[in-house]
Amino acid sequence: MIIRRFADYQTLSSEAARTIAAQISAKPATILGLAAGKTPLGTYSELVRMHREDGLDFSRVAFFNLDEYEGLPADHPDSFTRFLKDNLLQHINATKSNVHLLRSPSGSDVESYCHSIEELIRNAGGIDLQILGIGLNGHIAFNEPGSRFDSRTRVVTLAASDASNTLRKAITMGIATILDARRILLLSSGASKSDMLATAIQGPVTEAVPASVLQRHPDVLVLTDSGGYSTDFKS
Repeated sequence: MIIRRFADYQTLSSEAARTIAAQISAKPATILGLAAGKTPLGTYSELVRMHREDGLDFSRVAFFNLDEYEGLPADHPDSFTRFLKDNLLQHINATKSNVHLLRSPSGSDVESYCHSIEELIRNAGGIDLQILGIGLNGHIAFNEPGSRFDSRTRVVTLAASDASNTLRKAITMGIATILDARRILLLSSGASKSDMLATAIQGPVTEAVPASVLQRHPDVLVLTDSGGYSTDFKS
């Protein structure tokens, strides 16, 4: 695991975008795992700029996303599908057939749908680079504390800090699904997450802190702006 600290969010985002762009340049048909939320917004903005100004080509990239709230249609303002389209996908030359975003399954379709997502990722060749954030409670995707390290794509009940008055469940890639990615890019921004980030990357590996399992992955790059200085080190 390599940890890089930056003085500010903009620099972190620029470095994250450069990392993703380098992956795509090395392998134009990259399988890219996307995260939603505030932390990757700057990264996606920079990728859009690189596409428009530098010609970064996404036409052969395949996209998967980590999670989605249960019960939200794809065009709902709070859905992660809408977030990813509004902030990245509709502003680059993504090929429609290469975009595989989780939907909210219903009824008896849930188990078969979750299985189909796992199969789709395998048939695509597996995720080359997975973008992650980290929650205040140490979750990755919607794998809340206590999630099994061998978990796969499934519907979960959200922790109180992640749930709203109306949204209490989500579909999420499992921890084992995330660990199957060849490379992982973990982004953490803000002082409020600094203690949890330290626990996850330096503390014991435990299901009580889902992100701690990343210590077992052979190729993880952590970019953070907590600490207020720039340095590189290995953990």
